[in-house]
Amino acid sequence: MIKYIKRQDLDIVKYDNCIKKSIQSRVYAFSWYLDIVADNWDVLVLGDYNAVMPISWRKKYGFKYVYPPFWLLELGIFSLSKNVDANNFVKLLFSKFKSVELRLNTQNTFEIIDSYFIEKKMQFISLKKDYDTVFSLYRKDRRKDLQKAKKADLIEKWNDKPEKLIQLFKDNVGKRTPNIVEKDYKVLEKIIKLSIKNRVGELLSIYNKADELVAAGFFLKHNDTITILVSSTNFKNRKNGANTFLIDRAIYRFHKNYDFFNFGGSSMKTIANYFLSFGASNEVYQQVMFRNLPWFLKLFKK
Repeated sequence: MIKYIKRQDLDIVKYDNCIKKSIQSRVYAFSWYLDIVADNWDVLVLGDYNAVMPISWRKKYGFKYVYPPFWLLELGIFSLSKNVDANNFVKLLFSKFKSVELRLNTQNTFEIIDSYFIEKKMQFISLKKDYDTVFSLYRKDRRKDLQKAKKADLIEKWNDKPEKLIQLFKDNVGKRTPNIVEKDYKVLEKIIKLSIKNRVGELLSIYNKADELVAAGFFLKHNDTITILVSSTNFKNRKNGANTFLIDRAIYRFHKNYDFFNFGGSSMKTIANYFLSFGASNEVYQQVMFRNLPWFLKLFKK
């Protein structure tokens, strides 16, 4: 039987243990991560925490709705066994909320109401072979970028201050993403600092020979996978191959101890093609988009 359990009533030890041991385990689903990123979150729990589905929610006009927090790439169902009917979780979710927008994880599959599920893509590189083999799959334009980076004498620096990455992101990507507000940057800073403290994250900065920060990225480490949570370059200084150099140096650093490099995913063709140019492959995940609102809230917007 699946129960709806509020955050304050959750057995955190059992919940986190389920996330840790689950087939679909992701760092984003641990209680400490959700406590940072979500305004509110509760959980659908099967049996004695044999499977869980964390749900981030807000309330507007008196209605609770499920929303996707910034800096949270995958959620969905996390189970200790493959023999879990994922459809039952979604049916209960739809009965509890009138509006649902939720990114599932790549290991969740569903067979019900296809119209509520949108296919999205993430890009992955296999790191199971040596670095030279991984590098051999880079396309020509990525290799040219690395030659530019070499000529520009770019320098990699690990464990730089998180505030530098966040400011770089604000000044560049952030200006093109106005829906990211100051609160979201504060949340990101907390994630980075606590992830580093918990030894599940590392920050890489790229500087030019004038000691200017030209690119930076934060990488989450979980089980056999490295994931780019956030990254940015200096848009005014983009002809030096800095972003390619950033990703290449991360791949080089992590390839011996991890099996997969996750770019964080994009279904935008230009961004996806850039990730694929490193020899990556697409992997499909589903995004739930469900609306069953009263007529007077049909124009409801998050």
